[in-house]
Amino acid sequence: MFQLEGKTAVIMGGTSTLGSAIAEGLAEYGANIAIVGRNKEKAEEVVSRLQKYGTKVQAFFADVQEEDSLQSAADKIMEWAGTIDILLNAPGKNSQTPFLELTMDEWDDIMGVNLKGIVLSCQIFSKKMIAASTPGSIINISSVSANTPLSKVVTYSASKAGVDSITKYLARELAPNNIRVNAIVPGFFPAEQNRKILDKERVESIMKQTPMNRFGNAEELKGAAIFLASNQASSFVTGEFLHVDGGFCVTKI
Repeated sequence: MFQLEGKTAVIMGGTSTLGSAIAEGLAEYGANIAIVGRNKEKAEEVVSRLQKYGTKVQAFFADVQEEDSLQSAADKIMEWAGTIDILLNAPGKNSQTPFLELTMDEWDDIMGVNLKGIVLSCQIFSKKMIAASTPGSIINISSVSANTPLSKVVTYSASKAGVDSITKYLARELAPNNIRVNAIVPGFFPAEQNRKILDKERVESIMKQTPMNRFGNAEELKGAAIFLASNQASSFVTGEFLHVDGGFCVTKI
């Protein structure tokens, strides 16, 4: 039910901690993997790591904020794989600038990566899925901060609220084309974009609101992604938000 042989998964932000871990999970279950990112060295490292699973793996380079760049990557992936069945949107950028000190340049930069990039990716790759007339699965990476605003990360929280909105909209918009759109909602997974804001006081606060009393490991997102990617396991699941947060969202202080 969870096998993905013959499917091609495009991993936007595939060089990130969370994106590369999920890519590995999809490859382990048989999917061909297109790693899309801006850093050639990191992309090749991820490709090398995934080759042990015996599926096709290739790095492609694109800037998620640039439509022409994404379109070119999508065309090359179709030429390489012949199909695009799964799109994982995992780019991420964060900042701890206080709201009253926030500049619009920083706002635009974070929103460009976290929200505009996902909108463009969904638009460009869903057109490929629709043209192929095959079932598709789009998986966006949201955050617990989308509904529980966190201090010091106003732009990040706002961008993830936007991701939630676009996920719900596209679930409705693309359902007639047999494309499912869902989101994974991670709790606190120390990754490159949030390590800098995890000081001692903040960690203590997070642990108080996390019943499992620990951070998540990137590998713990694999199962959720495999489930949502599989047209057998989640064929009637769309517009859903699958929390992987150690209980964070069910706890109130």
